[in-house]
This record gives sequence, structure tokens and C-alpha cells, in this order.
Amino acid sequence: METKEVESVLTALNSGQVTVGTALIALVIAAVAGGIGGAIGGIIVGGKHMGNELAAMMGSFYGPVAAIPGVVLALVVFLFT
Repeated sequence: METKEVESVLTALNSGQVTVGTALIALVIAAVAGGIGGAIGGIIVGGKHMGNELAAMMGSFYGPVAAIPGVVLALVVFLFT
């Protein structure tokens, strides 16, 4: 990406505009944060019974399942407000 493109995406993020670039950035951040949060939650909830590695793997798989629809809904609300 060129400097102007990065600046335009950052300006759109700061101003609250929903563009394709900002939506993709938000979805990637949601997937990563959902995976990390799901892994931590999986270890806390099922680490003793299944083992920490399996619980973290399952949690990181199911974490984004909850995070991504929430971000999509928020982007749709931001798009129409």
C-alpha cells in the first residue's frame, strides 16, 4: 500500500466512515480478537477436563463465530446512521 492509501484508510477510520477498507480491517481485528478471547475462555472453562491445548484450540475456533456477526451488525448500523 502506498502512503496516501494508508492515510485515506486511517482518515476514514478516525472519522467513522464505513468503507470497504475499514470494514475489512474491522473484520480482521474481530477475527483475531475473537480467536484470542476464545482461546483464553476455552482454557478457563475446559482446560482441566480436556487439556489446555485442546480447549484453547476449540475456543479459538469458536471465538470468532460470536465476534464477527457482532462486528458486521455494528458496521451495518454505522453505515445507516
